[in-house]
Amino acid sequence: MKAFSPIQVGHHQLQHRIVLAPLTRFRATLEAVPSELMVEYYAQRSTLGGLLITEATFIDELAGNYKQAPGIYTQEQMEGWKKVTDAVHKKGGVIFLQLWHLGRVGSSSLNPAKEPVVSASSIPIPGNNPNGRPYETPRALETDEVKELVKRYKRAAINAMKAGFDGVEIHNANGYLLDQFVNSHSNKRTDEYGGSIPNRCRLSLEVVDAIVEAIGEQRTAIRFSPNGGIHGMKDDTPVETWSYLTSQLQQKHPQLAYLHFIEARSDFRQDDKVNTVDTLDPYRKLWKGPFITAGGFSTASEHAVQLAEKTGNLIAFGRSFIANPDLPERLRSKYDFNKYNRQTFYTHDAVGYTDYPFYNTISHL
Repeated sequence: MKAFSPIQVGHHQLQHRIVLAPLTRFRATLEAVPSELMVEYYAQRSTLGGLLITEATFIDELAGNYKQAPGIYTQEQMEGWKKVTDAVHKKGGVIFLQLWHLGRVGSSSLNPAKEPVVSASSIPIPGNNPNGRPYETPRALETDEVKELVKRYKRAAINAMKAGFDGVEIHNANGYLLDQFVNSHSNKRTDEYGGSIPNRCRLSLEVVDAIVEAIGEQRTAIRFSPNGGIHGMKDDTPVETWSYLTSQLQQKHPQLAYLHFIEARSDFRQDDKVNTVDTLDPYRKLWKGPFITAGGFSTASEHAVQLAEKTGNLIAFGRSFIANPDLPERLRSKYDFNKYNRQTFYTHDAVGYTDYPFYNTISHL
């Protein structure tokens, strides 16, 4: 089966194509430092030649500051992550850090000096936030601030290398800051970062350019969610927009470690969405390197393996990997899955985090 065949990703030959998707879990310290509990969590899910993508990680102190979500902008945070990467590497795993900025999804109350949230334009997310209050209206970034933002992503990628990561994944999906620039309904700018598809995609491509310059193509990856509606996202021409992004990356940076795409119908906040139709083929046809497909596979593992067989893609699992630290072996051996408990996804202790049982004593893949 292709799902359990080797594939080259960046500088590493993976031994299978089952990937830990990036999953926010809020187990860091109040100082956004990875905890010992996180070391255990990632080590549990490590396999020989398997790829792990970390939870989204703030690039600096103004990128979001959710309590107990990790950062990569202080020495203490880098040292905390180094314990994680050492534990993963000890088991022969490969680990990429996902770089994150919330943009308008954030809250000024979480910023150090109550700075307003920022976005491509001064357009709030429609509706109410999880606390039942309307989302804040963001401040549109000035052109020079956008250029400074590129430097902040680059600095975070360099910090990730110091922390021992094998690469970084740029979070350009799910309605967060970079995605806010890409989508036409959240970007009404009139400068070089707004208007046309090339202009709306400019920031994303500049971030890739800067990180590649700092750490190399084979240590750089990016995640997209074309036609996704999370956090009020909407684009008038999604296939054209993300085809442009994909073709530009293929042309300029064909040696990127991978591109990571989320199925359009996938919503991580719901349990009953199962994706059995492939909407990512337009981008898969354009990108010649490793391609990760994510979204809706937690209750459709057979479909995921079939998709890997058909396309050769790597498949990213979220909820199933939370509840099954030995997920690759369970898939390969067709073992039953542990059931996940959504109530413990965003708590702060070991329950529902590192206490899910392994099926049995499993040899490394």
